[in-house]
Amino acid sequence: MNRTQLSQLAVLAAVAEHRSFRKAAAELKIAPSAVSHAVAALEESLGLRLLQRTTRSVSPTEEGRMLIERLSPALAEIAATLEALAEHSDRPAGPLRLTMPMLAAEQVIMPRLAEFLRLFPQIELDLRTDDRFEDIVEKGFDAGLRLGEHLEADMVAVRASGPWQGAIVGSPAYLAERPAPQHPRELIGHSCIRRRFSSGAVYRWELEKDGKSIIVDVGGPLILSSQQLMRQAALDGLGLAFVIDRRVEEDIREGRLVRVLEDWCPPFDGFYIYYPSRRQMRPSLRAFVDFFRWRS
Repeated sequence: MNRTQLSQLAVLAAVAEHRSFRKAAAELKIAPSAVSHAVAALEESLGLRLLQRTTRSVSPTEEGRMLIERLSPALAEIAATLEALAEHSDRPAGPLRLTMPMLAAEQVIMPRLAEFLRLFPQIELDLRTDDRFEDIVEKGFDAGLRLGEHLEADMVAVRASGPWQGAIVGSPAYLAERPAPQHPRELIGHSCIRRRFSSGAVYRWELEKDGKSIIVDVGGPLILSSQQLMRQAALDGLGLAFVIDRRVEEDIREGRLVRVLEDWCPPFDGFYIYYPSRRQMRPSLRAFVDFFRWRS
């Protein structure tokens, strides 16, 4: 492989990530025609078609997908090495790409983000929110936040929050119309506000008491994609919502919401920052991990 092919491979990876020559050109800060030329030259040198192109979309061929899957970790490692050199060893600076669920962004990161950016003004944070578990190496992220139970064994994990707990809540007006459930099986008779993840799956309520677990496929007329919307729907009397307890602590305290089946909602492991084990940790990532590390 010559040096020209290395730059062409980087261009190919950018086009595949964005599914767009124009967006790849904007990221790489080169002309769209240069992007098109680089990909065409790479395809010609390899004798393979790597991208399917239409007037509306761009997507990898099977050969292109296989190449990019093998290529992405190497490019991510090269980028990390170059960025570490650019940061002059100890100065936290440069781009830092992170993936996390919206809940982690809202509850763990955003409350302290302004302070972090004041302390490290040279770091450029790129936060992507997605409920799906991302392969951070394949996708080119520096790190991610996920619940401890969902982490891969080959990742370094640093706790970013204490234990969390779910809460099933409804408004006084809603519970005045039908009795509060005393057992999870009684949820079947209630209007439940369900949640759809970005993967498309609808969450089935996972409950536990005295070591006994039960999964309830609840029903109801409303499916939402965020806990904030679910909280508001519960406040409006539209049914029971299963949300993180800290989202509704004040509502419960002020009597706007009533908690039910509390003994079936035990604490669970909180969020962790996870990242691949590397010989040298970038200063910007080290600063992020140290700042958002949970201290009891």
